[in-house]
Amino acid sequence: MSAGSEQPGRVATVGGRERALVVATVLVGSVSTLLAATIVNVAFPALMRELRIGHDSAQWVATGFLAATTATMLAAAWAIERFGERLTFIAAMVVFAGASLLGALARDTTTLIAARVLQGAAAGLVQPLAMVALFRVFPPGERGRAMGLYGLGIVLAPAVGPAVGGALIEAWSWRAIFVLPIPFAIAAVALAARALATTRVAAARRFDTVGALVLVAALVALLNLPVIGHRAGWLSPLTLALAIGGAALAVCFVMWERHTPHGLLRVALFAHRGFTGACLVGFAYGAGLFGTTYLVPVFVQQVAAFGARDAGLLLAPAGIALAGAIVVGGRLTDRFPARHLVIAGLVLFALSSLLLTRAGNATSFTALAACIVLGRLGLGLIIPSLNVGAVQALEGPDLAYASSGVNFVRQLGGAVGVNLLAVLLEWRIAVAPADVASAFHVCFMAVTVAFLLAVVPARWIGARATTSP
Repeated sequence: MSAGSEQPGRVATVGGRERALVVATVLVGSVSTLLAATIVNVAFPALMRELRIGHDSAQWVATGFLAATTATMLAAAWAIERFGERLTFIAAMVVFAGASLLGALARDTTTLIAARVLQGAAAGLVQPLAMVALFRVFPPGERGRAMGLYGLGIVLAPAVGPAVGGALIEAWSWRAIFVLPIPFAIAAVALAARALATTRVAAARRFDTVGALVLVAALVALLNLPVIGHRAGWLSPLTLALAIGGAALAVCFVMWERHTPHGLLRVALFAHRGFTGACLVGFAYGAGLFGTTYLVPVFVQQVAAFGARDAGLLLAPAGIALAGAIVVGGRLTDRFPARHLVIAGLVLFALSSLLLTRAGNATSFTALAACIVLGRLGLGLIIPSLNVGAVQALEGPDLAYASSGVNFVRQLGGAVGVNLLAVLLEWRIAVAPADVASAFHVCFMAVTVAFLLAVVPARWIGARATTSP
């Protein structure tokens, strides 16, 4: 493929057919990882019953995936430089397929969480790589449309996946949801062998081993903090040690990344006010999206007495709405300032979460679906405009690191969001076990507040840097 001779980060001169093949490759790979990320949510009640665990333990099936994705996303830019798009993508998809098989065969919680961590680690390489590959073959004026086309496909997985997963759970067991993404992963490997570039950077940076280890240690400490605090007490020695240690490790990571010449995260990119704003919005976006994707299927099964199949079907109309909205959002991103679309999307999603605070066991399927659809319409405006706004005015090597950075922050928000909301839910249920619905309402209100607060940094998107990175 002609793109193979291009330098990473530069726009390749390719025809429409070659562009379509690149889109198809990263789309199929992303679909497989997104199926794994979202389809598991309809299985939580079944997992909790079979494994006899509560929300604070079950959430690690989701948080483990997101945390691993967060940790490896920052390695994507280095991997692309060192091994090229093709080899990085293929290796990630092979690991992902193997981890999916391990999850399907798991007999205990530890093995299941390990499988999810491996899945997430592979997904963390695929998602930023997809953006880099697309931006390489599409010029700046067409990137909004490219992200819209790519987004149209990736939202179909969360739309259809939970419905299919719910049906498989009722017909067979939760293990089926780990088998479903494997054929997509195999197809992605076959496509990548033809479509993706093989170019490597001759003077590729050394891998930041120290930064990676410090980051993983910080994530483990901080993501365990709410669970330990809930179980052992917020002022217990273990909780305080985790809080102090996690905060210290996070500070050490930032300081190390500022001074090492081969870091995972280019801290200097935060000199771009627009990039910083996009990252803050991305954090709230990840927390709200993954948090509600975790909460809604559990809510309708535990409060509204839906089955796994109906819980999955509930998300289908929202996915279809998101598919249409993201195409429109992609086109609008090429015509209007990205921050205006992001702000509008944040307000719509906040309103959706606010409406869910009024839902209960008497709320109809149609009313619940309408609330979720409203939020997904907002996400349809946010997704392409946030991706494009985050990397405006950045080209060359900065593009790959900015792509990894904004995806890292978004996934970090998802891991933190699911973690905190699950612990908040477990705590509220323990306080008022006779009123489970109110516990979910508190969680939905927390999401509402987070999205409204994100409007402030959203206004920075599109701003130029005050100093050059």
